[in-house]
Amino acid sequence: MVSGIAYAGTSGSIDPSPTLGDGALPRPAWIDELADRLEKVAPEWFSRFMPPEEGGRESAVLILFGPPPAGAADDGEHVVLIERSHTMRTQPAQIAFPGGSRDPEDPDLVATALREAEEETGVDPAGVDVVAQLPSLFLAPAQFVVAPVLGWWAKPSPIGVRDPAEVHDVLSVPVSHLVEPSSRFSVTHPSGYVGPGFDLDHLFLWGFTAGLLSSVLELGGVAREWDDSVQRPLPERYLVGRRG
Repeated sequence: MVSGIAYAGTSGSIDPSPTLGDGALPRPAWIDELADRLEKVAPEWFSRFMPPEEGGRESAVLILFGPPPAGAADDGEHVVLIERSHTMRTQPAQIAFPGGSRDPEDPDLVATALREAEEETGVDPAGVDVVAQLPSLFLAPAQFVVAPVLGWWAKPSPIGVRDPAEVHDVLSVPVSHLVEPSSRFSVTHPSGYVGPGFDLDHLFLWGFTAGLLSSVLELGGVAREWDDSVQRPLPERYLVGRRG
């Protein structure tokens, strides 16, 4: 199966399709339906790990869906992900949403998500239509309280690696690939953890990001039934540099 995933590489970029024009692109219907359903579900829909009453470092990630980049084989929506630098002290090489800790200058967590996405991928925040802020979730290993921000890329711009010390690669992944049953499986961790996983060509999406993405696609009504009894162990390279 051809995945259709676009990779920027450390010195390249993922460019918007030249056929998009200059106007803002309307959100697809499933994104609007997802926004409506967000108001009707409990935070536990996205994760069983809820923030503690006190403590935890405020942070945010950007779940950015948009049109396909230039040269894409399909015309459906894509989502922007990053591959963390392989030399980072914690969670090297992990696939994640763009994001990071809230700075004192950030007026809110939406601003945090947009700033971090710009710093990591070069995405122009002015072209992002912020759809909703999801309930904050707890990333226990790093003690982060994470606010996922859902965005639609209404005016796409070129994206790529901005700082190789933090980001190894920027990916544009088709939703059609993510919902393909053959791309799905359950990840098993030596700790006993079992959770959703996605096959991204030579890469492996699991953990917090995979669980959140799986829930968003299901809530948006675009997920397809997959066999969660198919299990794959977490590759050893993803066990390096983990906290806890």
